[in-house]
Amino acid sequence: MSAPSDSDNPNGSAATLPNGPGAAAILAAGVGSAMLGILALASDASPAIKSVLSFYSPAGALSGVTTIAIVVWLVTWLLLFQLWRNKEVALSRVNLAALAMLGVGFLLTFPPFMDLLQGK
Repeated sequence: MSAPSDSDNPNGSAATLPNGPGAAAILAAGVGSAMLGILALASDASPAIKSVLSFYSPAGALSGVTTIAIVVWLVTWLLLFQLWRNKEVALSRVNLAALAMLGVGFLLTFPPFMDLLQGK
């Protein structure tokens, strides 16, 4: 199968796809990463939250932390996809926001940083 050419488009210009769906996936990944870090820190800091997030006893709170982070990631992706399906968005801003949230998620799951925040 050959790639579409300018002659395939009746207007004579090359068709471009909107970047919204890709941007939705990128930003949702950042949101999911940040949520994972936030929940990991919360479950480590609070026994009450830890018990609430223990969906599967052998895995402990990690089962709830990862389950909720995945649900948040999927819901965010779905909502942003619906909003940005046919739109062009500022991809550099989306990438920067996603990278910042990825950094938050990484830091909040890094034990020395978690201990520092908890005063240990």
